[in-house]
Amino acid sequence: MKEKFSKGKYRPSVFIVTYSFFEGNLIYLMLKRKLHWTGWEFPKGGIERGETFFDAVKRELKEETGIKLGKEKIKKFNVRGKFDYARKYPDRPGFIGQKYTLFSVEIKKQKIKFDKREHAGYEWLNFEKAYKKITHEDQKKCLKVVDDWLRKSQ
Repeated sequence: MKEKFSKGKYRPSVFIVTYSFFEGNLIYLMLKRKLHWTGWEFPKGGIERGETFFDAVKRELKEETGIKLGKEKIKKFNVRGKFDYARKYPDRPGFIGQKYTLFSVEIKKQKIKFDKREHAGYEWLNFEKAYKKITHEDQKKCLKVVDDWLRKSQ
């Protein structure tokens, strides 16, 4: 049963649908989450005080995958949402959930140096497999938005 707690605020964050065109196929980077909950997601994370959205995208991607962005394509989408945490987290005092803005980043398919404190592994997957693996509905919707945009852009 989900714990209800109403006092608090939403932590600003970025969702980063990370993709690559590899051997003519569009694939997405999926991370296997282990900190706070278990399941599959794409890179995401909170925006730190004084940080821009784009700075947060670059920092979170570096922290969660080891990838340092250079001139890669970062796109901001007009997609926002919020979700409540399933419980209170000691490392997020005062927050009851996250509010997010959607971004996408194109990178080259490569080995990922994932943050072993937060994640247990990763996979590069096509849209259908990634969509089925994603744990949370808001992330499924975001993946579909990016996938639709990419297919229209080709």
